[in-house]
Amino acid sequence: MNTPAAPSTPVPAPETGPVGRVSATPAAVALIERLVAQHGPLMFHQSGGCCDGSAPMCFALGEFLLGDSDVLLGEIAGTPFYMSRSQFAYWEHTHLIIDAVPGNGGMFSLERPTGLRFLTRSRLYSDAEWEAVSALGPPTQGPRA
Repeated sequence: MNTPAAPSTPVPAPETGPVGRVSATPAAVALIERLVAQHGPLMFHQSGGCCDGSAPMCFALGEFLLGDSDVLLGEIAGTPFYMSRSQFAYWEHTHLIIDAVPGNGGMFSLERPTGLRFLTRSRLYSDAEWEAVSALGPPTQGPRA
């Protein structure tokens, strides 16, 4: 039986700090910083399935071609995080927490040879958080300016 990996740090309590659509655990931030040192600026795209399941995929900035249907959810450790608009429609009421855990990353994701993989955790927003996130308006389309 598969047991979900434990978060590297507890998921933030609903009323802790400013709320965005996506955040990262300290373990994920450390891995991002390591990958930036090796590869330069990065980008993430939340995979919607197929070959790599629904894993956050990490690429060198510009290596993944964004389309008109991709939206920018925010940044983690200074790195833009995208997903398709149709997938966002399912996940818009959840805060995404990107973690790094032991394992193999997606076939084309930069963390694959590190022995770690990025993992998306999620939790529903509290009422107060949802109000704050709603005030942000819809996520922007395509690449950041």
